[in-house]
Amino acid sequence: MAKLYGLENRLKAGKYDFEGPTTAFSALKRLKAGGALTQRVTIPEGLTVRQIAGVLQKAIEIDSARFVTLAQNPRFFRKLGVRAPSLEGYLFPDTYRFYWQTPEEKILETMVKRFHQVFADSLKQRATQLRMNVHQVLTLASIIEKEAQVPLERPLISGVFHRRLKLGMPLQADPTVIYALGGRKQRLSKADTRVNSPYNTYLHRGLPPGPICNPGRDSILAALYPVEVDYLYFVAKGDGTHIFTKSLNSHINAKNRIRRMGKYGH
Repeated sequence: MAKLYGLENRLKAGKYDFEGPTTAFSALKRLKAGGALTQRVTIPEGLTVRQIAGVLQKAIEIDSARFVTLAQNPRFFRKLGVRAPSLEGYLFPDTYRFYWQTPEEKILETMVKRFHQVFADSLKQRATQLRMNVHQVLTLASIIEKEAQVPLERPLISGVFHRRLKLGMPLQADPTVIYALGGRKQRLSKADTRVNSPYNTYLHRGLPPGPICNPGRDSILAALYPVEVDYLYFVAKGDGTHIFTKSLNSHINAKNRIRRMGKYGH
C-alpha cells in the first residue's frame, strides 16, 4: 500500500502510540504525518560517558559504541565549544526527552548545550576568581560528586581538596584511582594506589587530567564555593557521611575507630 500511494520513502521513523486496532491506511497516514513519541530519559549525576551510553542504549536503542567514540573525538566536540581531551564531565546530568534512535551527535549536542546553560557567565567569573578554568572546575567537581553521598558534605569535601591543592598535597582521592582502573573496583588495595596513571591522585599532586564522571550542578557549585576549613583528611563512616580531621594521626585514629565499629557490628 505504501508503494501504491508513493509513500514508501516518506514515512517518518520513530515510536508511535496506536490506540487499539487501526487500518493499514490509517497507520500509513500517521507515519507520513510524523509525530513519533519521545522517551523521557533521566541521566543521573556521577555517571561516566560509557555509563551514559549504556543508559541511552537501553532507553532509546542508540549505538552506544558510536556515542563513546564521538565523545572522544576532538574534531566533533570542539564544534560544541569544548576544549578538552574528551566530553567526560561536559554531559550534563538531567532529564531529557529524546526520540527513539535519536542520532548520537544530536544527543551529545543537547547534553553539552545544557551544560553551557548551567555553567553560565557568573560561574565562569567565580572560576576566574579562584584562578581556575572551566575544565579544572569540572575535574574537581567530578571528584566531589564521587566522594560525597550527603549533599551537605559537598562544600566540606571541596574545602578539604582546595586546601590540599593550595598546600601542594596530593588529593589522595580513591575515585580517581578507581577511574584509572576502569571502574572495576570499589575498594582499593595499597597496590591499587600505586597504579601508574595520571589519574592516580595518590602518586600525582594536583588535579588529574580531566573529569572522572559527569558532575551535577550541586557538585559544580561546591567546587566553586568551598567551605574554608582546617581539615586535611576525611574518611567514610559507612553510612554516607564522613569523619573530617585536621592531622594524619587523627585521620588514622578515625579509620581505626570505623574499622572496629565494622568489626563488632556497631
